[in-house]
Amino acid sequence: MELEFLGTSSGTPTKTRNVSALALRSPLAGRWYLVDCGEGTQHRLLHTSLSLMGLRAIFITHVHGDHCYGLPGLLASAGLLNRTDELLLVGPAAIAAFVQGVMETTQLGLPYPLAFLPVEQGIPNGLLPDFEVRATALSHRVPSYAYSFTESTVERKLDAARLRADGVPRGPAWGELQRGRDVRLANGRALRAQDYLLPPRKPRTIIIGGDNDTPELLADEAVGADVLVHEATYTEEILEKVGPAPQHSTARRTARFAADANIPNLVLTHFSPRYQQHNGPQTLADVEREARAAYHGNLFLANDLDRFSLDRQGRLSRIAQAG
Repeated sequence: MELEFLGTSSGTPTKTRNVSALALRSPLAGRWYLVDCGEGTQHRLLHTSLSLMGLRAIFITHVHGDHCYGLPGLLASAGLLNRTDELLLVGPAAIAAFVQGVMETTQLGLPYPLAFLPVEQGIPNGLLPDFEVRATALSHRVPSYAYSFTESTVERKLDAARLRADGVPRGPAWGELQRGRDVRLANGRALRAQDYLLPPRKPRTIIIGGDNDTPELLADEAVGADVLVHEATYTEEILEKVGPAPQHSTARRTARFAADANIPNLVLTHFSPRYQQHNGPQTLADVEREARAAYHGNLFLANDLDRFSLDRQGRLSRIAQAG
């Protein structure tokens, strides 16, 4: 499971950060999913190997512009590339009205079907071929959601020791059993795949949150989750000056929740533009210090074009970094 950040700034872009967008790469070849689509997302895509032809679904967390203003341009570009496959759009009902309004006023026609699923109605099982998706309502100035992605199928390893003990020769039969298929040997002996497969590992889960001032709303969803991607718009010092009205989280609150929920990997994103990379009255080092004081797991602050991989043991690592 891989994540690629296409935008990590909140509200407005900076010289080094675009506004919110995150790609989730599918284990199925060439397929990927997009969570949020701030203005300029398609420009960020030009710096990746991701193709609009391989995009299967877009999940929008809420209607604020830094999370959805890139939608019309991206949809139009997919059409200009002669996409014909259906594209699924999931999000609050207002997103459909926004997209439809732009299409009507700009005479945008798409050469592919665009299916819309209002997240308020719930997400059905089997929506995606490779992930089970769940939505969790969050706390923000407008309805906002987190999306959890859990892999649908988990490979199972053969119990090679038992196969050898039972005198099953290595060969095509092992491959069939590995695929979960019962086999019959040349001597007529029947073998059940279930008898020769080891217990599966735990399916991996990644939670990607929208804007949210109450991380604890994810407590139930966080049970057993491997990764939490969550906003850390402010430090506590800045939030005291700004006040609660924007309804955003701080690094400390998000980190403290992740620690209490025993989430092993935490990725912070959606940083206020006031935090500079290095020099300035406020820097990202302030955000990191505050988070590390509350959370001692595997912590990352995302940059645009950072790419992360979650291995089968549930350990997240940065495999590519901007710059």
